[in-house]
Amino acid sequence: MKVTVVGAGNVGASCAEYIAIKRIASEVVLLDIKEGFAEGKALDLTQTATTLGFNTRITGVTNDYSATAGSDVVVITSGIPRKPGMTREELIGINAGIVQSVAESVLGNSPEAIIVVVSNPMDTMTYLALKATGLAKNRIIGMGGALDSSRFKTYLSNALEKPANDIQGMVIGGHGDTTMIPLTRLASYNGTPVSQHLSQEQMDEVAAAAMVGGATLTKLLGTSAWYAPGASVAYLVDSIINDQKRMIPCSVFLEGEYGQSDICIGVPCIIGKEGVEAIVDIQLNEAEQAKFDQSAQAVRTMNNALGSILN
Repeated sequence: MKVTVVGAGNVGASCAEYIAIKRIASEVVLLDIKEGFAEGKALDLTQTATTLGFNTRITGVTNDYSATAGSDVVVITSGIPRKPGMTREELIGINAGIVQSVAESVLGNSPEAIIVVVSNPMDTMTYLALKATGLAKNRIIGMGGALDSSRFKTYLSNALEKPANDIQGMVIGGHGDTTMIPLTRLASYNGTPVSQHLSQEQMDEVAAAAMVGGATLTKLLGTSAWYAPGASVAYLVDSIINDQKRMIPCSVFLEGEYGQSDICIGVPCIIGKEGVEAIVDIQLNEAEQAKFDQSAQAVRTMNNALGSILN
């Protein structure tokens, strides 16, 4: 199985690394517009194979989409990263043109590929990719919910002082500091509700920390994070390539689900070899649905900036 990662920066390279180490695909192609950059990253990663014990073939190319032909999954990470103080909304004008061009180029060489969008603002870029390509909605997936949920579970783990792998938690809604919705009501520790172990105040603090998880890292690092985003992409790609049927919150196109239509936004999905194989209705309570509706409205506001691009 073949995976192409467009954009060999921190997130793209980390994604390729985790796919190789976990032996998710037999071949990974890294593509970048900067001369020699993807080639260097690929060579560096390849030189870890003997010590890490994987056989995945990693190739780097400079803007040569013919090398991506026959990809089963294409991951789009290209675009400028968010800088300190920059909102995801401010990225729209720059990244929209990049994402549209990349999506069209990869499909010209891999017409059956499933596309995973990572570029920010992620929900809007996912919507753009869907509308610009005309692909079936199951083949365009925004990664954000997987990453947001991993951060949510990390903060829950810290508050509980328990292993993160024993904790289940999900974040839905838009992939933004004010639009994501950590579902504390449904979070659990080894099958027991988190509310049995944490006070409401503690759960509220965890939710607040998760919502600004990306901004916190951007402030500390001076750029967007890459380890957790790369791992989240690899986790999603694994579910597609190996038909894992995992339930993962992803930004996908809704047609009435959760009371919303004509929008890409984070909801729990079953992810398998066909991409989005089902959207799961987790039956939000009244307060959660209200937050989801508010989140959707914020995403729509960002999507409005695409008007001239899509027309």
